[in-house]
Amino acid sequence: MKDRKKMPLLPHLEHWQKIALFMAVYDALAVNFAYFFALLLRHEMRFASIDAEYIETWIHFTPIYTVFCIALFHILRMYRSMWRFASYYELAMMTIATGVSAVFHIAMTILFFDRMPISYYIIGPFFQFLLTLGVRFAYRFYLMQKAPREKERAKQAPRIMLVGAGNAGQMILRDLHKAKEVHGRVCCIIDDNSNKWKRFIDGVPIVGGRDVIPEMVKRYHISKIYVAIPSAGAEERRKILKICQETGCELKNLPGMFQLVNGDITVGALRDVPIEDLLGREPIESDLTHVFEFLNDKVILVTGGGGSIGSELCRQIASHRPKQMIIFDVYENNAYDIQQELRRNHPDLNLLVLIGSVRDSGRINEVFENYHPDIVFHAAAHKHVPLMEDSPCEAIKNNVLGTYKTAYAAMRHNCDRFIMISTDKAVNPTNVMGASKRLCEMIIQTFDAMIAEGREAEIPELHTREEEHMQPMDPGFHSRTRFVAVRFGNVLGSNGSVIPLFRKQIEAGGPVTVTHPEIIRYFMTIPEAVSLVLQAAVMARGSEIFVLDMGRPVKIDTLARNLIRLSGLEPDRDIRIVYTGLRPGEKLYEEKLMAEEGLKKTDNNLIHIGKPVEIDHEALLKGVRVIMEDAYADDEAGIRAILHQLVPTYTQARQ
Repeated sequence: MKDRKKMPLLPHLEHWQKIALFMAVYDALAVNFAYFFALLLRHEMRFASIDAEYIETWIHFTPIYTVFCIALFHILRMYRSMWRFASYYELAMMTIATGVSAVFHIAMTILFFDRMPISYYIIGPFFQFLLTLGVRFAYRFYLMQKAPREKERAKQAPRIMLVGAGNAGQMILRDLHKAKEVHGRVCCIIDDNSNKWKRFIDGVPIVGGRDVIPEMVKRYHISKIYVAIPSAGAEERRKILKICQETGCELKNLPGMFQLVNGDITVGALRDVPIEDLLGREPIESDLTHVFEFLNDKVILVTGGGGSIGSELCRQIASHRPKQMIIFDVYENNAYDIQQELRRNHPDLNLLVLIGSVRDSGRINEVFENYHPDIVFHAAAHKHVPLMEDSPCEAIKNNVLGTYKTAYAAMRHNCDRFIMISTDKAVNPTNVMGASKRLCEMIIQTFDAMIAEGREAEIPELHTREEEHMQPMDPGFHSRTRFVAVRFGNVLGSNGSVIPLFRKQIEAGGPVTVTHPEIIRYFMTIPEAVSLVLQAAVMARGSEIFVLDMGRPVKIDTLARNLIRLSGLEPDRDIRIVYTGLRPGEKLYEEKLMAEEGLKKTDNNLIHIGKPVEIDHEALLKGVRVIMEDAYADDEAGIRAILHQLVPTYTQARQ
């Protein structure tokens, strides 16, 4: 015989309904047993001594009394109370229920049945009260017995300081007792409003303002600090976080004000404090209205679309309804990841993902011939300074020749705009990567200048011996392509940046490696940088180098120490910081402009235009041909020599 799956008891009832049914059955037994026990006690616990008429009256009245009591208890909501929180209200309701049922019992038995002994009417209600109330308070008594053990465990749990006694802080505090995400208890609250000091929220004292944070951390033995000030500005939050991180406690931060409006604030909404909160500036808010009009119904090509900047470009472009978006990347894993994300988030997007290298003239020209992109965002590049210093030929092939070939294809197929993503390392470069990007800027400025002069047919096509030579450009052809570059500094969280590296080193227990204690960099988040790139694309008139305002520079050493403190650890005590020395080609500080460049303002005060530098276009184009031959001949010395000729501001750092 086959085993049958065991069916659950009362499958169609909710949990509270099952408990209510159980209690009703128990009450039916308890109320009648109470009066029977009173009768038994009246006759000295000898059943045989009880008069037959008393037994008969009790038996006949039992069904009536059972229905009455169950109905009365239901009316008084005795089956919907949460008895784990039983208090005076539940006690009062049970007292009323017992009194009313006792009166009913006396009246009905005297009027319609035989009169019972007086002790029966006194002892019966008493035992009924004990039996019906006792079972309900039993769980409460169990929890009270359990409380000392829980309290003892709570002493060993992490002790939490809450910063912010406003609505967000109060909601976080009240959520703590039911939160599965957090193990710990709030011991004190910090708020800058002096009117709240020396008061309590749910029994937790508000002990003072931000100035007393270090003192209270020691007094209350705090190990975690929760910051619940979603309405505070970035500068205000930075000051508070700076005080908190000096305590060495682990920090958690409430994400934003919108969650307060939505009612989503819970302990589960707390997150690690992001490092951008410590950069000391408000997030850059961009008006992308013109970007929407610019990108709408156009074919957009993003080279290097699977990278950090490229993928964010794809995300923001996808939300602006392009006619078609083409992602072009040599790394299929990166391309696949962004493809799946965009298909999931933008199912109606006309998306095409192509695998190929910008170094391949045939492949890149095939893309332009088949899909005719209107706008190209060229983000494909090698960007790691030390790696490119060791592999200069690859830096030239990918950065310089890849940019040249993609720009040439865009010009040949009359693309509307070509926007190259550059870097502040192109300014007075001291490494091959920076010099290669500066050469890219000069190439796109040369393309734009020669198009403006009607000399685009004089721009040679670059191809290696292995590539099939395309038909020469028609001498009468005139391109309308506008070429611009956008230059910005380090991007927080991008592939290969210091933040992911530091976090991995901290997780591994250290040490955290910093090249130099005085090294500084400009930082911007990926969405901020991309939003400004899109706006610069709208402004493009041709030949500009747009320079993004990155805010104030930040010491990498400070960044590392902040990250260690945000992890609840102490720099140089729990996690060592080791200075490894500047890497080949690395500068102590980055510049946004060369000496001969000047800044021109735009309508957006975060976007500036660098004044174009005089370029000998013919010499540049010949030099690019030479550097290509050196790159494919693996002549590293030749590459560095020609870079010095083509990029006068390039000064090779000492090895």
